[in-house]
Amino acid sequence: MNTIALSGTRMVHKFSYILVFSRKLCDCSFDGDKSDNGFRYIEEPLKRLWKNSDFGSCGSENRDNGNYSQRKWFFENVRIDAARVLDILRQDGPGFDAKAALSELDLRVSGLLVREVLAGILRNIGIDNKTRCAKLGYKFFIWSSQQENYRHTANNYHLIMKIFADCEEFKAMWRLLDEMVENGFPTTARTFNILICTCGGAGLARKVVERFIKSKTFNYRPFKHSYNAILLSLLAIREYKLIEWVHQQMLVEGYCPDTLTYNILMCAKYRLGKLHHFHRLLDEMGRSGFSPDFHTYNVLLHVLGKGNKPIAALKLLNHMKEIGFDPSILHFTTLIDGLSRAGNLDACNYFFDEMIKNGFVPDVVCYTVMITGYIVAGELEKAREIFDEMIARGQLPNVFTYNSMIRGLCMAGKFEEARCMLKEMGSRGCKPNFLVYNTLVNNLRNAGKLSEAREVIKEMAENGQYVHRLKVQGM
Repeated sequence: MNTIALSGTRMVHKFSYILVFSRKLCDCSFDGDKSDNGFRYIEEPLKRLWKNSDFGSCGSENRDNGNYSQRKWFFENVRIDAARVLDILRQDGPGFDAKAALSELDLRVSGLLVREVLAGILRNIGIDNKTRCAKLGYKFFIWSSQQENYRHTANNYHLIMKIFADCEEFKAMWRLLDEMVENGFPTTARTFNILICTCGGAGLARKVVERFIKSKTFNYRPFKHSYNAILLSLLAIREYKLIEWVHQQMLVEGYCPDTLTYNILMCAKYRLGKLHHFHRLLDEMGRSGFSPDFHTYNVLLHVLGKGNKPIAALKLLNHMKEIGFDPSILHFTTLIDGLSRAGNLDACNYFFDEMIKNGFVPDVVCYTVMITGYIVAGELEKAREIFDEMIARGQLPNVFTYNSMIRGLCMAGKFEEARCMLKEMGSRGCKPNFLVYNTLVNNLRNAGKLSEAREVIKEMAENGQYVHRLKVQGM
């Protein structure tokens, strides 16, 4: 550790200020394997809260073991009926009355059937059929609502709303929201999430937020108040400036921030580069009597890592242990990620070894962070060593691991090896995604290897990827 440069301790001083308020810290768990790309650890655990809330819940069926066969038979029949409905909807057009044909099926319309049909339409939305999918989805939605002994659920409203979202039918989404409220359904955190994820890109994010802030029927469980539900959703879609605005509205309305609020605000301030605000929030959190939790530590470690302050980070980790809050594998991974972004690979290696000494087995996410750090630094051979080590230790690479390795091979001009690694992915049960294909194609194109790039594009199309998204100018 003597090779690591000593830098500022301001963060530790501020952190110590918080600690005087309480020695009792909650030990939350997080499965680091579920991170999407080995990065953004400053936000990923908070997003897990978002995923575990009813933001992402479409409802589920509870299965009693004693009635499993009967339930399985029921579900299978519903799937068969849904396939019949979808087949009729595909035929809809001039000279064909889909509603009449659906009625002739003499189906027992249930919430599960409606969900299966709408989910089927959602899965089949493509670049060329958005308008048709939106019309067919709504046609079936209206038809099913008119059937005897059936009433739509909030989850089915969310599904048709998601269809409108993916089809970019913004006005239809708003009309559906009004209809949902008129019919007595509460707008939930999931309703808000569907709208904000869609309308954010269309420049309507603030309009969505204002409506939900003013709503008297917004069901924001399991959060303390609606502002936290809104803030967490905004963090998931990286609307950092809007987070600042919502925070101001929250204070105007007399709501006091809690630990979750402070964590989200600190993430936003950090992402916006407002470190002076970050420090101010940290002090305010302590003065308000709130102790750091799992997520607070994660944010602090990332900031220290990205700021290339390994000594301060080490003091923070030791302090966590002293107060009975044992760092998790995610805390180490977060720190390593920040340090790798700062280019301090010596510190990355030190904390990687420290993590193992603390009894943690590096997972695919941690290995991917280490590999990516060496790739960015141009040290392909060291990245290879870690790649081979992770496989030897039983950790299978994911698409992000392979993407980093393929990028490194391309940077070194080893295009044949990069293409071989693409094929290797399939043999290991890891299907290449658009990110991997895009990396390889762009590097081949930039190297003037246009014929090879075309071969990869052809393979990509055969595997069901949307080729039109590739930037293939000059090809």
